[in-house]
Order: sequence, then C-alpha cells, then structure tokens
Amino acid sequence: MGTSRLEDALAEAGGWPASGRILVLRPTLASDLGCVPRDRALIVTGFRPDFDSFRERGWAVAEAPEGAFSGALIFLPRARALARALVHQSAGLLPEGAPIWIDGQKHDGIESALKDIRSRQPLLAQASKAHGRAFGFANPGAAVFDGWQGQAQEAAPGFITRPGVFSADGIDPGSALLARHLPADLRGKGADLGAGWGWLAAQVLARPGVKTLHLVEAEAEALASARDNVTDARAAFHWADATRFRPPALLDFVVTNPPFHVSRAADPGLGAAFIEAARTMLAPSGQLWLVANRTLPYEEAMAQAFLEVRQVASEGGFKVLMGAKPRFKRR
Repeated sequence: MGTSRLEDALAEAGGWPASGRILVLRPTLASDLGCVPRDRALIVTGFRPDFDSFRERGWAVAEAPEGAFSGALIFLPRARALARALVHQSAGLLPEGAPIWIDGQKHDGIESALKDIRSRQPLLAQASKAHGRAFGFANPGAAVFDGWQGQAQEAAPGFITRPGVFSADGIDPGSALLARHLPADLRGKGADLGAGWGWLAAQVLARPGVKTLHLVEAEAEALASARDNVTDARAAFHWADATRFRPPALLDFVVTNPPFHVSRAADPGLGAAFIEAARTMLAPSGQLWLVANRTLPYEEAMAQAFLEVRQVASEGGFKVLMGAKPRFKRR
C-alpha cells in the first residue's frame, strides 16, 4: 500500500514536532489519521456521531480545544467560512512558527484554501493524491488571518446562525413547508430531531398546546445557535445523535427534517434511521411529522414504523409525510 498525500507532505517537511500535543480539527471516520501520533493528539469535533466514535476508539476527544499545542491538522470542511474560522482558531492557539496542516478533497474546496493560504504565508510542503491535496505552513500568527473569524449572521428575523451550519443563510424550504402543514392543535410532549438552528422548533412552540419540546442536534455549533434563537422555557436542548437519543418519557409527537447526506452522496438510510428512532420515542398514539426531498424513498420505512401513514403535502421538490400509531416491535 502506498503512502497517503498527508504522509508525503509531512515527510517532505520533516514530520511533526518532536514534542507537544497535536490539535486535530474536524476529522471524520474516513479521515487519514495514520500519521498522527495518537498519544499526543486531541481530536476536536462538534459533530456528535464522530465525537462518540473517536472516543469509543480510544482517541482523546473534545468539543472545543483546551491547553497548548505544538502543531495542528485541519480536515477541510465544505463550508468556506468554517474552514477559514478553523485556520484562524489554529493560528491563535499555536505558537508562531508551529506547523498547521490542511487536508481535503478538491470537491470540498482544497484548491481555494491553498490559494488563500499561499497568498499570506509560504508553504512548508504539499502533496496531491486521490482527488485531494495536503499542505502545511508555519503559523504566522492569527493577525495574518484577521477577518477569518467565524461570525454569526442573521438567517431570518430574530434568528442567528454560525459558520458551517446547515442552511446558515436562510430558512430551509423543506422546514418552511413542514411548518405550514403542522396542525395548529399540536400538543403535548415532543421532539425536533435534527433541530438545526431552531427555526422549526420555534414554529412548533408557537402552538400553545405544546408542553415540552426536545431540540436534538448533532452539530454543536447549530445547537449553540438554537440556544440563542429559542428562549422558550418549554425547550430542552440536547447535543446528541438523533438516532441514539432517548427522551426521558415517551412523546406525543416528533417533527423532523432529517439530513440525507453523510458525505456528498445522498444516503436515504440516514433518514430511515431517524424514522426508526422516532418510532421508539413515541407513545402508542404518537405522530411523526417529516419533510424530505420528494425523490427520497421514505414511504417504506414509514410503513414499517407506523400503522398509519399518509402524504400531507408535496410542493417545490419536497414532501411532508405523517406517521401515526408507532408499531410495537418485539426484541
């Protein structure tokens, strides 16, 4: 087996510093960590499924950086604003001259990131392989990246978002369609699975019959935005993988606009996992209200999870499905 692009670039530059911790930002389970010294690494990710998986594999993991570091490795996220914020964060945490490495795919913008960095600081080394690139540079200090800080923005009146969260620049049209078709008399205890920055949850909480709403979100930055946006005392916030979340008591309803991408490819299995998770959370008379792209085949998963299923709406490339009376499944 040949070496990876990250290994090649690191070797050209002489490898990691001989001592000190290595900050690893936003890796996924598919990321190249073979050349990272595990005993000196701290993985930092706000995505709860990855956080849990790395911790289960024995890595040191944190939601936010803590302590001192002698080097950093950034796995490039697709959102440019988030990528820039991670570079600025690393530059502020590491001493000047410490190596900062970036690894990413071409379709996620690694060439643009390379151009951005090279216009500010010479490279230590770079390598291209497997439709991606890895490169490193000596930290020039955070001032060189002034303006790259992650700034909150107003996505809708009264709602702010942070860089990199889903639909950061406006209300997702699927969520808007679901909100329009939720019953006005929705009541009792409920959950919003994949709550994002809280807009849909706010529409649910506008129903006076709702007693409690659990906002369940896997992205820490999205949940932080939701905390800012939803100040209703009936809201409870959970940084959690929705497919693993269990409420303190069975629920009367669940609403969800589930994600359907694991990487760049659509994965209907993820939405089906949300449907199954909702089934286990609901009381015998409970209901699931779901919005999805019209082409996603969720009807079979809904039929396997609920005794009653109907399509409530279909508009603008989206559909709203409602499932009632969750099926009881023996262990």
